[in-house]
Amino acid sequence: MPTIPPDPTSEVSPALRAKVLVEALPYIRHFHGQLLVVKLGGSAMEDPAEREAVLQDLVLLRFVGMRPVLVHGGGREITAMAAALGLDTRFVGGLRVTDERTMEVAKMVLTGKISPELVTTIHRLGGRAMGLSGEDGPTLLVKRQSGPQGEDLGLVGEVVEVNPEPVLSLTERGLIPVVACIGLGYDGKSYNVNADTVAAALAVALDAAKLIMLTDVVGVQGPQGELLSRLSVTEAEALLADGTAREGMIPKLAAACRAARAGVAVHVIDGREAHSVLLELLTESGVGTMIDPDAGER
Repeated sequence: MPTIPPDPTSEVSPALRAKVLVEALPYIRHFHGQLLVVKLGGSAMEDPAEREAVLQDLVLLRFVGMRPVLVHGGGREITAMAAALGLDTRFVGGLRVTDERTMEVAKMVLTGKISPELVTTIHRLGGRAMGLSGEDGPTLLVKRQSGPQGEDLGLVGEVVEVNPEPVLSLTERGLIPVVACIGLGYDGKSYNVNADTVAAALAVALDAAKLIMLTDVVGVQGPQGELLSRLSVTEAEALLADGTAREGMIPKLAAACRAARAGVAVHVIDGREAHSVLLELLTESGVGTMIDPDAGER
């Protein structure tokens, strides 16, 4: 007989469990039928328990009537595979310099390994999902992107057009789209696109109610490392301008600002915290940082 793991909520009183469910009800009602874009990254991509917790959240959201869309990167696995093949890895402004061989590795890792693994896990958890990349449809049309100082990044794409139909058709069928961050260039080539950029562009094109970005920190941090729980777009852009945002937070925050400028509420949250997606969406206090064009209360 298989061993049944202990229920972590077994010591929680029935009254407290009911209170938690009741607290979530208005948020479930508010977001019912709405599209939510979730960008999976950081250690939640690498740690099986953290990744499964995120996918459980998405399956639950789908069953209570929301329409989640999962966007994933795979930077660490691409770096590891490239190293195994003897390829150097270099970043400029938080973006991977991508030659043709590295692009082949990125496609192999993103669409041949990570997407199928995520889809399989969602199915095992009781949901339904289908993987696609920005080339399918095509969903993402891109042009070649340069670095912050005009550096040549190779096959790195900047999103120009988004065709939301392939993603919408999956959500309308009750599926969770799992989107790999590869775009189709106007020159017919495949391009590596930053996952935060893809998530933001999709959220805007889908008119999503929320964009949730999972990362390895508690949220957006100020000059002294303090958590900034709520930011206007202007305040978030100031963090980019004055150098407070560094390394991988630069493309993440820039993408978040673009989405917020277009009217999407953006949340940057810690993917290491179990079920942080549910905590952010379905509780009054929330977690992490919210970036919103408005200056009202969370």
